[in-house]
Amino acid sequence: MITITGKVERRNIGLGAWAFVTEDGTTYELLKSTDKILLQSGQTAQITGEIRQDIMTISMIGPVLEVRSFEIINSH
Repeated sequence: MITITGKVERRNIGLGAWAFVTEDGTTYELLKSTDKILLQSGQTAQITGEIRQDIMTISMIGPVLEVRSFEIINSH
């Protein structure tokens, strides 16, 4: 389990993908099943979740992060 802070971004790759970019520039892919409250491009959040080694996506923008909990820090 990891806890990270960063910004949610919508990426126009294929059918679209949700990215979470941390303060140090690391990019994770958020699953489309993630809570829609979090999936708002441009907002900053703190996320606790699990990096899923068993899932691959066609977007391949970074490791897949399964969100367990989150806190919105700054909504766009």
